[in-house]
Amino acid sequence: MSRSLEVLKAIYKPYRYTLKGKATLLETTSGDFIIKPKRKDINELYNYLISRGFDHFPKLVDASRRDVNVFEYVESIRMPKEQMCDDIIDLIASLHNKTSYFKEVSEDTYKAIYEDIKSNISYLKNYYDTLFEMGFSEVYQSPSTYQFLRNFSKLNAALDFCDKELDNWYELIKGETKTRVSVVHNNLALDHYLKGNREVLISWDDYLIDTPIIDLVKLYKKEYLNINFAECLERYMYKFPLLEYEKKLLFILITLPPELKKGDSEISQCRYNNQVIDYVFKTEDLIRPYYNTEEENS
Repeated sequence: MSRSLEVLKAIYKPYRYTLKGKATLLETTSGDFIIKPKRKDINELYNYLISRGFDHFPKLVDASRRDVNVFEYVESIRMPKEQMCDDIIDLIASLHNKTSYFKEVSEDTYKAIYEDIKSNISYLKNYYDTLFEMGFSEVYQSPSTYQFLRNFSKLNAALDFCDKELDNWYELIKGETKTRVSVVHNNLALDHYLKGNREVLISWDDYLIDTPIIDLVKLYKKEYLNINFAECLERYMYKFPLLEYEKKLLFILITLPPELKKGDSEISQCRYNNQVIDYVFKTEDLIRPYYNTEEENS
């Protein structure tokens, strides 16, 4: 990228340039531009999205170079996180609505998903069981160990729920020959939403054609501590109703607890423990109303 960046500096003649992660902001007298390493043919994606009536992405100024893309720079206003979540949900529901279609698949497609998630559940069960046995065997337990042991049953219950619901999901879906797919941003986060003169989503480099729930899973796992996701989920499903098998899979994937990070001190370990425990409790609160409703209707 460094060679292309030097060439672009000579072309655009910036009076200032700023590194922003892997991107570079060029500020010039004729406008501001973002230079990003090229990973996929974003131009092809953009053309497709425009054909479907979706243009909420930064304009691609120059895609002719082999290793970088040049985008317009979008200056975003500051706004409350809850409002940002509502706006990003509206955009992603619109994206899924405008690009979704049913794709033919073989029965092995669902079987592979089932086996992959089953393997992940089994791994997490063994992982947390091992941590429990190690902690329980300690004669003098540290605060972080005691904190983990007290909440182990919640982690175990979450994994049992995933295991049972995965079997229910597979019974519901096996034998189907089609599945709904759409363009999936695959990197949703609040800081990837910008609102200036118009609304845009940035960082499309990981986009997929896959099940729409991937975007909800990614957004939830990144932002569950920052927002009330229950309102966002309700808003999304009003604008883009999920099919029953999609909803089940969504709840399985978001209920799977993350692995516990290893802290370099007792304080940091307690903090990491609390993040995982908080995730489990928040997720249980998020999905419980949907299952209560199903039980009342059955």
